[in-house]
Amino acid sequence: MAAEKPHMNLAVIGHIDHGKSTTVGRLLFETGAVPPHIIEGFRKEAESKGKGSFEFAWVMDSLKEERERGITIDIAHKRFDTDKFYFTVVDCPGHRDFVKNMITGASQADAALLVVAAPDGVMEQTKEHVFLSRTLGINQLIVGINKMDAVKYDEKRYNEVKEQLSQLVKMVGYKPDAISFIPMSSFMGDNIAKPSANTPWYKGPTVLDALNALTEPEKPTNLPMRLPIQDVYSISGIGTVPVGRVETGIMKKGMKVSFMPANKEGEIKSIEMHHEEIPQALPGDNVGFNVRGIGKGDIRRGDVCGPADVPPTVADEFIAQVVVLHHPSALTVGYTPVFHCHTAQIACTFVELQKKLDPRTGQVKEENPTFLKTGDAAIVKIKPTRPMVIEKVKEIPQLGRFAVRDMGSTIAAGMCINITPKQMR
Repeated sequence: MAAEKPHMNLAVIGHIDHGKSTTVGRLLFETGAVPPHIIEGFRKEAESKGKGSFEFAWVMDSLKEERERGITIDIAHKRFDTDKFYFTVVDCPGHRDFVKNMITGASQADAALLVVAAPDGVMEQTKEHVFLSRTLGINQLIVGINKMDAVKYDEKRYNEVKEQLSQLVKMVGYKPDAISFIPMSSFMGDNIAKPSANTPWYKGPTVLDALNALTEPEKPTNLPMRLPIQDVYSISGIGTVPVGRVETGIMKKGMKVSFMPANKEGEIKSIEMHHEEIPQALPGDNVGFNVRGIGKGDIRRGDVCGPADVPPTVADEFIAQVVVLHHPSALTVGYTPVFHCHTAQIACTFVELQKKLDPRTGQVKEENPTFLKTGDAAIVKIKPTRPMVIEKVKEIPQLGRFAVRDMGSTIAAGMCINITPKQMR
C-alpha cells in the first residue's frame, strides 16, 4: 500500500456570490474527484440536448438543479488530491457555521482559498472572512480573483482588485509577497488546472500549482502534551479508559499525567489506536488510553490530560479577543452564554468589556464600551462559571480558541490572550 499523502484542510472563503461553490466544484472536477459515472450521466444528457460541447459549467448547473430538487450528490465528501497532498474542503456555507466548525471541529483549516469576484472586488464579507481567517490562525492564504471572464480578462481590473486585496491582507497581518494572487474563472476553467490562453499577461501559478506549493503544517510535538477528553469508558478487566485526540506534544506509555480541572493524577499504562497498542501518540492521533490511579467517576468529557509537571491551565478568569458574529440585540457585561473550547462546554460570564477594536485592523476604537453588537471586535474579560481549562493562544494555540454559542447559534469567536490561573493544588 502506498504511503498516504499528507492531509490538508482547506477553507474556501469569500463573499456569498463570488463563486465559492463553483470553485470547489471545479477543483473536484479537475482533480477527478467527481465520480466518472456522474460526469458520464451529464455528458449523455448534454449530447441529447444538443449541447455537444460538454462543459464543466453544464455539470455545475445540473448539480445545482439536482440540489434544488432536493437530491444531494455527495461529491466524494469534498475530498480531492493534488500531486503532493490530499485536501478536505472545509466548506463555509454561512460564515457562522464556518466559524463554529473552524473552532470546535476537527476542521482546523491549514490554509484558505479566498475567492473574490473581479467585477465586485473587496466586499464587507471579504474583509470579515480575511480577519476571521487570521483570528482563527490560518497562516497560509491563496487568493483567487474569480469571474475574470466577466471583465473580459482585463489585466487592469485584475491589478486594481489585487491592490485592494494586498492592502486588506497586509492590514490583518498577512504578508502580500507570500500570497499567490491568481486571475481565474472557475466557470470557464481559466488558470485552475492549467494556464489560460485568455490571460497571456499572467505568468504565475495556477490554483492547483498554488495548492501544491503550500507547506505541510508542522505537528506541534515540541509543545507540552495536551489531550482534551471526548469520552470516558469503563472496560471490564482493563479499568477506566479515557478517549480523545492528542492536540499537542507526545503522549508516552509510562508518562505521569494530570487531568484538569478534575485535579487527578495517574500514570499511563497503555495507549491504543485503531485497536492496536502503541508506545506513543502524536498530534492528530485519536486514542484510548488506560491510566493507573484513575477511577471512572474521577474525570469527564471536557477535562484535559497533560504531563504532571506541566499540567493544563485552569482559568479563574481570562482575557480574550472576540469577534461578535451575530447577536440579536447587544452583548453587555453580565451576559453568560456557553463557551465551546476544545471538548469543554462551559457557561462563562462577560465581566468586563475592556476595548472595542476596529475589526479590520485590530486598532483600538473605544475604551470600556457599554455594549458590543454584531460585527464588533473587542478585548474582554471572561469568568467561567465552573473550572475550565484554556491556554494562551500564543503558547498552545490548539487550546486557546473558542466559540460562543447561545440560542442555537454561534454568537462570537475568540482567542485567549491572558489567564489568571486558579490554584489547583
